[in-house]
Amino acid sequence: MNEPPHVSAGAIRGEAPSRRTLLAAIAASTATAVPLLSSTAAASPARHPGHDLLYIGTWGKNQVHALRFDPVRGTMNPLGAVAEVSSNWVAVHPTRPVLYVAGAEPGGFIRTYRIDDTSGALRRTGEIETEAVPGGSGGLSYIGLNADADTLLIADFATGSAATVPVRPNGELGPVASSVQNTGSGPNPRQAGPHTHHVVIDPSRRFALVADFGADRVFIRHYDRATHQLSDGDRSYATAPGSGPRRLAFHPNRQSVYLLNELTADIEVLQWDARQGSLTPRQLLTTNAQGHTGTTSAAELAVSDDGRHVYTSNRGDNTLVVFEADPRTGLLTEAQRLPCGGVTPWSFSLHPGGRWLFVANKASATVNLFRVDPRSGHLTDTGTAVDIPDPDCISVRMARH
Repeated sequence: MNEPPHVSAGAIRGEAPSRRTLLAAIAASTATAVPLLSSTAAASPARHPGHDLLYIGTWGKNQVHALRFDPVRGTMNPLGAVAEVSSNWVAVHPTRPVLYVAGAEPGGFIRTYRIDDTSGALRRTGEIETEAVPGGSGGLSYIGLNADADTLLIADFATGSAATVPVRPNGELGPVASSVQNTGSGPNPRQAGPHTHHVVIDPSRRFALVADFGADRVFIRHYDRATHQLSDGDRSYATAPGSGPRRLAFHPNRQSVYLLNELTADIEVLQWDARQGSLTPRQLLTTNAQGHTGTTSAAELAVSDDGRHVYTSNRGDNTLVVFEADPRTGLLTEAQRLPCGGVTPWSFSLHPGGRWLFVANKASATVNLFRVDPRSGHLTDTGTAVDIPDPDCISVRMARH
């Protein structure tokens, strides 16, 4: 008998399960029906002052789930499914009660939802289509807001393009401002053409860096703050053939960029020249364990606010890897390696307060909670996990006092 989502004590540990065990677990989670947050609950909500809301996308399940998180006690309370919609990626506006949801279906759809901060319920307020010509399978791989929170950045894996959409003061979206097409391919069978995976704006707010999984390149595009537009450029950084660039992150020193490559599961430290808009390689480290065999796949990347630590996830080893970063040079030293609490850590999110990290373990269908030591940056598995079907990403809506 399948149990409803619950907070479980004891994270899933140890070696990856057999294929038969994993398929059985996935089938069980698929069969579990999760009701939408009812209108009755939204109409007569319980108040939880100081509690944050976590919104979780689900890969292929066509749902967005929500959790209520207490950052003082470190507890997660599942609210169930709060929207029935394709959710390759989700992003919360930093100051407005708005959730953006990127879909997997052709057309590059992004839906906006109004968040009820008291109940966690969602109300759809808009929808845009970002592809002029609908692409193939895979859909959008990432959406995120720039530092000014006035532009939504879009990575379209299916079409190999990057797009921008202006964000109005109330958090709603305007029409598509720009879309630029990547070109290229790589030696891996999954790299037959360009597949955009991530887009970030540099600290000078003059350039966009676009990680393309299929082309083995980071494309450098001009970004216009006034028009929210990207423009084509002739600059790019070429990674090793077959590396599959997946994630980018700037160090607070504004001169170092971290690039996580999915297929080779390594992390590169790149020097950023904001005057020229160019990248230069400085360091390359693996995220694989010594003696690793089998699937090689890195997934997520984040930098602590103080720039002292860099976090990555490895789906081949089912681990989280913590690096110490030199505050001046940005160069890395491996500091910790630990199990991710489940199977296939598709992504993770650092809590804005800096004391917690949430891991979306897709194959084991759990969101796992880790404590962050503010001094060492080391992670500790709290043993707390919530059942979510095929979680792919997590975005936090901070409590409003």
